[in-house]
Amino acid sequence: MPLFAFHNLDNEINGAELRAANRPAHLAWVQTLGDAVRMAGPLMSEDGQMIGSLCLIEVESLAAAKALGAEDPYAKAGVFGHTHVHEVKWLVGEGKPA
Repeated sequence: MPLFAFHNLDNEINGAELRAANRPAHLAWVQTLGDAVRMAGPLMSEDGQMIGSLCLIEVESLAAAKALGAEDPYAKAGVFGHTHVHEVKWLVGEGKPA
């Protein structure tokens, strides 16, 4: 099954506040995705602040990835200012799909 990377950067106006307010719902939602999530975590600024999210998921298609990403509580709350979704060809590293 293909892998897709979500590279999300928080909006610069109120992204940090929205992230904090919606973090419990976001984390609960990610847990519901089970084994489809290969890796997920916040992107950090040089001074240690959360400024976005990175996620690798296994789903059937780019359309399915985008639909799934739209269900993220962070996306619904307007946390992200920029979202990029791309298929990834995993070549090297522990956990590489067979």
